[in-house]
Amino acid sequence: MLFAFLLIVPFSQRFSSMTPLQRHVYFATLLCAAVSAALLIAPSSHHRLLWRQGAKEKTLRAANRLSVLGLTFLALAMIGAIFLITDVLFGGVVAPVAIGAVFAWVWYGQPLLRLRD
Repeated sequence: MLFAFLLIVPFSQRFSSMTPLQRHVYFATLLCAAVSAALLIAPSSHHRLLWRQGAKEKTLRAANRLSVLGLTFLALAMIGAIFLITDVLFGGVVAPVAIGAVFAWVWYGQPLLRLRD
């Protein structure tokens, strides 16, 4: 849904009034959303193509790596979208930084701490 939203943004009336920074962040956010979709969908494709080929362990390891990387790009895309909205409305960067910290802690920090237990 984020990717679809990002695809229609350039066709809105206010897109032409964006600053160069906002345009660059928009483009980086769009690319992160596209890469995220590709990485998060890839394990399903791998599973379908490699079904009953005796590569279960390799497929699971690859799916795990693709999913973690996909979540990283998804977090970057969401942070970029929040930055754009916050910058247009308020001109600040506190919200995207705070959201980035939440993603980092909940998606990576907590699970990695559990590995230590």
